Amino acid sequence: MSAVSGMPARRVGSRLVLAAGFGGLLLLMAFAGLDSIATLRQIQTANDEIRQNFVKRTRLLERIRGDVYVSGTYVRDYLLESESGRAEGHRYSLRETRHDMDEALTQYRAMLTPGEAGPFAVLTGELNQYWGMLDPVFEWDPPQRRQAGYPFLRDEVFPRRTAMLGIADQIGAIDESQLQAGKERVERIFSSLAKRVAITVVLTIGLGLVLAAFSVRKILGLETATGANLAEISRARKELQRLSASLVEAQENERRSISRELHDEIGQALTGVLVELANLSTLIRTGDQDALAAKTAEIKREVESSIGVVRNMALLLRPSMLDDLGLVPALEWQAREVSKRTGIWVKVAAGVLSGELPEEHKTCVYRIVQEALHNSVQHAAAHNVTVTVTQEDGRLWLAIQDDGKGFQTERGKGMGLLGMEERVSHLGGVFAVESAPGRGTIVRATLPLARERA
Repeated sequence: MSAVSGMPARRVGSRLVLAAGFGGLLLLMAFAGLDSIATLRQIQTANDEIRQNFVKRTRLLERIRGDVYVSGTYVRDYLLESESGRAEGHRYSLRETRHDMDEALTQYRAMLTPGEAGPFAVLTGELNQYWGMLDPVFEWDPPQRRQAGYPFLRDEVFPRRTAMLGIADQIGAIDESQLQAGKERVERIFSSLAKRVAITVVLTIGLGLVLAAFSVRKILGLETATGANLAEISRARKELQRLSASLVEAQENERRSISRELHDEIGQALTGVLVELANLSTLIRTGDQDALAAKTAEIKREVESSIGVVRNMALLLRPSMLDDLGLVPALEWQAREVSKRTGIWVKVAAGVLSGELPEEHKTCVYRIVQEALHNSVQHAAAHNVTVTVTQEDGRLWLAIQDDGKGFQTERGKGMGLLGMEERVSHLGGVFAVESAPGRGTIVRATLPLARERA
């Protein structure tokens, strides 16, 4: 019973393991997919930000370089221009160039990185000195510009412009290094993604292999169990067929025995009674009182004998005392009858039994004892038999022990033992036979009562 009840629990446990395993596998795959998507979006975003930032910074730096270069051209044209109107136009263009450069510097300052702060500060300082150096030039008159303009361009403007362009080139190199650093950061993110994907793939394959092994093991186990169950069903079917044939044969033998008893005992006795009644009728006509009394007594004995035979047959089929007096008196009567008929000493050791035992339990115990006593007489050649019946812990315990020659239980069970086992199994009990050659036999049966069975 415990093994059968444990099978559903193991089945439910296997289902939970499979459900948890496949659920975890799906969750792992979903997590890997979502993580990959999020990381790829992060890589794409970082790549776009790096590219846009580099393009913007490059454009601003080119703008500053262009303004520095153009400013030198405007200064040159201003200093070398003899006409005041056209010189003023070059001066206005130079101021516009400075204003545009200041806007580019402001925008670039907002995008500075720690590595660019130093070179940018130097560039800003040079630009301030550059513009500061140009401020007095705008106060020169045309003769002063013609006289000192070319030396000023050669000694002050062009060298400073070249120096500022060199600083701008340094900042451009730093921009390129920042671009390379951004690329390396993207590569690190991608490498981290590749590692996580590899770990996820390994875990997924490992978990999949574990689940596959578990499933294969369970399938093989189910296949083996199914094969065993089919073999057991086949054996049970053959056993049932053999038992059915044996039951039919036993039924025919029982009917033959009852028919023989009725014919040999009852039929002959009643025939004898009829003959004696005819003789009695003759004696009545003759009026011989002594012969009449003797014949009447003989007929009475014949009728009493027939009644005894009928009573014995009825008791063998179903003892009325089992219904009227209970299980223990019926077992004691059966023990006395067997002892009287065979000479074997049969003892009934009964404990306190409930007066409300179910009829099917009483009948089962009575028939098991009847069959066991029959086996002890017919096959075991026993001299002493002990029948023990007790009731405790909500169960009915039965044991029939003899001192006969015993047998090997491995050779199988006869029809009588199979019938006992079927009766006990029908009531949800446990049946067992203990025997060995030369050591007697013990037949045990445990029957749960109605409350236990419910």
